Amino acid sequence: MDVAEINRFFRRARGDGSGGGTAAAGLDARMEPVPRDVLGSASRDRALLPRWESRGLAEIAGSRVAVLLLAGGQGTRLGVPYPKGMCDVGLPSRKTLFHLQAQRLRRLQQLAEEQHGGPCRIPWYIMTSGRTMESTKEFFLKHHYFGLEKEKVIFFQQGMLPALGFDGKILLEEKGKIAMAPDGNGGLYRALGAYGIVDDMERRGVQSVHVYCVDNILVKVADPRFIGFCLEKGADCGAKVVEKTNPTEPVGVVCRVDGVYQVVEYSEISLATAQKRGPDGRLLFNAGNIANHYFTTAFLKDVVNTYEPRLQHHVAEKKIPHVDITTGQLIQPEKPNGIKMEKFVFDIFQFSKKFVVYEVLREDEFSPLKNADSQNGKDNPTTARHALMSLHHCWVLNAGGHFVDENGTRIPAIPRLKDANDLPIQCEISPLVSYGGEGLEKYVKDQEFRAPLIIDEDGIHELVKNGM
Repeated sequence: MDVAEINRFFRRARGDGSGGGTAAAGLDARMEPVPRDVLGSASRDRALLPRWESRGLAEIAGSRVAVLLLAGGQGTRLGVPYPKGMCDVGLPSRKTLFHLQAQRLRRLQQLAEEQHGGPCRIPWYIMTSGRTMESTKEFFLKHHYFGLEKEKVIFFQQGMLPALGFDGKILLEEKGKIAMAPDGNGGLYRALGAYGIVDDMERRGVQSVHVYCVDNILVKVADPRFIGFCLEKGADCGAKVVEKTNPTEPVGVVCRVDGVYQVVEYSEISLATAQKRGPDGRLLFNAGNIANHYFTTAFLKDVVNTYEPRLQHHVAEKKIPHVDITTGQLIQPEKPNGIKMEKFVFDIFQFSKKFVVYEVLREDEFSPLKNADSQNGKDNPTTARHALMSLHHCWVLNAGGHFVDENGTRIPAIPRLKDANDLPIQCEISPLVSYGGEGLEKYVKDQEFRAPLIIDEDGIHELVKNGM
């Protein structure tokens, strides 16, 4: 531990309240929305999607694309003692987040090979934290890397920083043990250098990297449309976003501040600014950040070698249990008594020379898993499970299939959930069968099904009469 460096971090972070320099007075007046010329949209640019997808698949087929998973989070808020990626949200298949993502990678490799011929591989870099590294590696080993080549799955670890009191002194978790916390998902860039990951990417011929967080059950890993869009625009850095649902939704927005792209947290924007709308009636600042990014390997190399030391830590004031060094007693504070310092993965947008934004539909691509199940809860196992089954129901309908009730009557085709109390049709499609809804006609066209329906590599499984 470099104490002098930690002291520098503390002084810089406490220099302003946010550690990021964006919470200064007058921020609202300096904000500009994302201009249309750098924005690609899955809903507004539908005619361009096939071209972007083709470009992305060609890059994948050339083994020039890697995926980087941010998997340092423990499942503490979920009420489980293991990493989030190992969570089972109650799907009929009982697949975990890691399992779903691995199978999407396998299917994508297959699609690229079918379209372009010859084998291709997508290296999967997985950043864990000190608390999740061993359990994550053991989980992958136990499940035989979910059918992926072991050599193409590369684990590395983000850094840890001590928790500090407001006076800058290091807190002890127990006698002889410092209270440590991960350095945020922006610790990625220091870890890339420390573990030689960018060098490894270059050795493998990787030129494009898709970075995402583990907790999104709908994530399209190495999304060929997103990659193709970024390549076509000549971007070195891109952010995938979803449209904000309402002005007060607690999500950061991608925008420009003083002409520089960044994510502005919802707590830093006034209500008046959050409520502003454009001529089309959409929120002016509507590009909701979902921690889903594109980087060129060259840009990451520049970040690691040049820009990372310039990044400031963001400060989070926390209630930190600690030992009183005079009495040796463990103190459980009732109010914040110290700080944890972290960097965010989006902190490097400011260094991009060509930044783009790709907007996707929330119901297709974003349903995070953050909380334990509770009544009227959100972002929990139930909402994640329902989002995936609702999406797969849509895929079946779009491929010409139909669902019937226990009397054989067709169920109306209204697959999207209208409110939290609506239950989706129970339908799960293995990622090995379909990555994004493609190729399902041969299974479902003009067919009628009773839920629950599972379509996997072994065929179609459904509930038949009398529940047998």
